[in-house]
Amino acid sequence: MDKEWYVVNTYSGHESKVKEKLEARTESMGMQDYIYRVIIPETKEIETLKDGTTKEKTHKMFPGYILVEMIMSDEAWYIVRNTPGVTGFIGSSGKGAKPTPLPPQEIDRVLANMGMSRLNIDTEINVGDKVNIVDGPFKGMMGKVDNIDNENNRLNVLIDLFGQETPVEVELFQVTKID
Repeated sequence: MDKEWYVVNTYSGHESKVKEKLEARTESMGMQDYIYRVIIPETKEIETLKDGTTKEKTHKMFPGYILVEMIMSDEAWYIVRNTPGVTGFIGSSGKGAKPTPLPPQEIDRVLANMGMSRLNIDTEINVGDKVNIVDGPFKGMMGKVDNIDNENNRLNVLIDLFGQETPVEVELFQVTKID
């Protein structure tokens, strides 16, 4: 089973508490191999006040929702569902049915707005790995990772363009790793 992203509904305004409780439950129940990341989708904006000073303000992209990267096992599903403040999963018909995960392009868009990626650049992708480009002008092409820019979440990928190996620069969210 692969880890995938799910949308979890929480009481509005309780996203941070639910995130903390879910992370603590994951740790205490030894579920780190099933529940990986819990994210509150938010963006930061710099607001200029009347007196000329600036202030960074955080806006929730989807109030009342958090994103959970997990492997959907019975136990992991139970832990997330029964975390205090969680009202349920989005994409579940109820009656004990497990939810459907977010499609990769949806989660990529949300994470890219936050400056994040679905792939963990430190542990999941290495120079020499084969990747499939899923977004941008080179969509549908496959290539090999030539260089990794950890700071900016960018990759140099060698693709076959007109019979010649050509380096292109892509954002991390624009690729999926080929096993």
